[in-house]
Amino acid sequence: MFDPDIAPSGTLLGLLQRGRGDGPLHALAAPRAEALAALEQCVLRDPRLDWRVESRSLYYARLYSDLEGPLDGIEQHLFHPDDLLVPDEHRCGLALAVLGHLAGYGRRDALRLLRRYAAVGGCWAWALDELAVHDTEDGLRALGPAVVARFPDTPEGQAELARAAKEAYEPRPWQLWAEDAAHPGTAERVRAALEQVSFDRWQRQLRPAGPTPGWSVSAVLDWAEQGLAQHPAVERDQPAARCLASVAGPEDRPALLDAALHGASAARASAVRHLADRRDPAALDLIAAAADSGDERVVRAGVESFERLRDEAALDRARTWVARGGPLGTAAARMLARRGGPEDAGLVLAALRRTVQTGGADAEGLDALVEGAGRLHACGASPVLRHLYRETSSSQLRGTAAQALSLVDPGFAAGFAVECLWDCEESTRELAARTAASGDVRVLTQLRRLAADPAEEAEVQTAVRGRLSSGGTTR
Repeated sequence: MFDPDIAPSGTLLGLLQRGRGDGPLHALAAPRAEALAALEQCVLRDPRLDWRVESRSLYYARLYSDLEGPLDGIEQHLFHPDDLLVPDEHRCGLALAVLGHLAGYGRRDALRLLRRYAAVGGCWAWALDELAVHDTEDGLRALGPAVVARFPDTPEGQAELARAAKEAYEPRPWQLWAEDAAHPGTAERVRAALEQVSFDRWQRQLRPAGPTPGWSVSAVLDWAEQGLAQHPAVERDQPAARCLASVAGPEDRPALLDAALHGASAARASAVRHLADRRDPAALDLIAAAADSGDERVVRAGVESFERLRDEAALDRARTWVARGGPLGTAAARMLARRGGPEDAGLVLAALRRTVQTGGADAEGLDALVEGAGRLHACGASPVLRHLYRETSSSQLRGTAAQALSLVDPGFAAGFAVECLWDCEESTRELAARTAASGDVRVLTQLRRLAADPAEEAEVQTAVRGRLSSGGTTR
């Protein structure tokens, strides 16, 4: 993941980059040219911390529709020479997804742009997946010859074509091309590619597994260590721990304890993971020793093993470790946030404040602490939760903060919940649909719009219709 340049949260650009519900509201009140410039910057320079889990495309597409924004900037971005020289889905993916939603809203210019890009663009597969959802069968069939012509009619080209068909997220275009009587040459090549995909899948099922360790504790530990000697190194401590569950017996405990305390890096990590998973009486002491080892791999194994524990002994130790700092202290705070009781609310809130003070509103590990502050109804958590809601660049974390605020802040329903109806994240809009106070005239208007929007997610529409059927009152 890259680190995007995020504007301050009080600016129009900063609101839109974060995907906050106030973004569209401010954009519609701002001069149209200013709003379009900020929107275009967001779409062309993806502001998400992690594009795999954060939503923005529907949020930006709705604002393009509201502003009746032209697509010239997106067109120039997609057909820049860099696109063919170094195709990059991180550069073009958000713009293509926005075009897909706009095509779903009936924007013919967006549909034509997607078709053109699928025929000649560098990241054509993404555009094709968008068209598979939003285009007609005739439109998709017309693209077949151009897409298939990308792959030379050679054994190597046919293998690449089969790989593209296998990796396609949406199979609909490929199925249409395989049955297209108007282009028999294209249909024949696509059918052969799809048959190769099926054959490759069958071969993988028959193919023997890769190298495996011998059937003894020492062999498994040696195998884990041997992975580090390869180039590039292979991390085997987790699979080795699973192997130990099959081969280790009670008589092997002394050897495993010795490995967990004094073994080489991968062997030690494997033994720590195994003994923790088996709930060995010494597991917590071994985890503490691993966290103090200074070996990153061993520390990680100890922390991850600790967070998988569910018993009261682990919770008791977490209450002791939460103030020690470092990876284990952070893991202890997360454990209390997820599984602690009301008596742990103060410890969780202290860890949350400490993490924000040292790491800012986008510090790693905040999600669990925020969720825990809400779940435990931590007294005094509202100020730091409001700060995170406003400042974080992560729309996922903002949604978690909104959920926590709904549990601890009596003013949430009439405040942030109203804004959340325009949020970029589905789960945040769903929360707002269930909780936003209907005293604000904008609430019922937005609820009706979400209910009628064919692009809205089913869970949001279910919550919206529940509110509307009850007269819009908070339930």
